[in-house]
Amino acid sequence: MKIGIPVEKKDESTQVAKSFGRSSDFFIYNSKTKDSMFIENQAKNSRGGAGITAAQTIVDNDIEILLTPQCGENAAEVLEKADIKIYKTEGVDLQENINKFINKKLTLLEDIHSGYHNHE
Repeated sequence: MKIGIPVEKKDESTQVAKSFGRSSDFFIYNSKTKDSMFIENQAKNSRGGAGITAAQTIVDNDIEILLTPQCGENAAEVLEKADIKIYKTEGVDLQENINKFINKKLTLLEDIHSGYHNHE
């Protein structure tokens, strides 16, 4: 299963990013093979629609699960149409969130916000 997580930078010691659409990169972890890689978030500097573009990146890379602290409604709609489940991260530790997901200790993200417009 391929798991995607928005992160602050391309580094194994990185933290989970606060923003899905504006994260620097996505950390991709394959729970079957234990392989991992980073994908640059091309949407991070977009003037608008960053969440939708970021969500499409997740879809295009065959990610099955997204772990994120928050997600806007437009991005969530793209992900849901692709049958990608969104789970809420706890804290900012990347590996801890992966382990919590694998051990079924994360819950589905239910608080989908309207999006950030004109924010950092």
